[in-house]
Amino acid sequence: MNIYVGNLPYELTDEDLQLAFESYGQVESAKVIKDKYSGDSKGFGFVEMPTKAEAQSAINGLNGKELKGKTLTVNEARPRSDSRGGRGGRGGGRRF
Repeated sequence: MNIYVGNLPYELTDEDLQLAFESYGQVESAKVIKDKYSGDSKGFGFVEMPTKAEAQSAINGLNGKELKGKTLTVNEARPRSDSRGGRGGRGGGRRF
């Protein structure tokens, strides 16, 4: 199950994120999302846990809890949407 973790402290590492979730079960991956240009944390990340029961336990246990001075937002990640608004291409108007 993929879990969204928001309001992360900016200094938090992937390893820190994994450690926070390991007490609830096996963690397949933990990733803090970073800006591709600056390399700075964007303040959110994703954790993948293999079983739904362990993932739900982590969500219940960590949502609203404080980590390094910030209150976490933890919930099931929604599937990524392909639509990013707009019509794509160059403007979407008629061309003659």
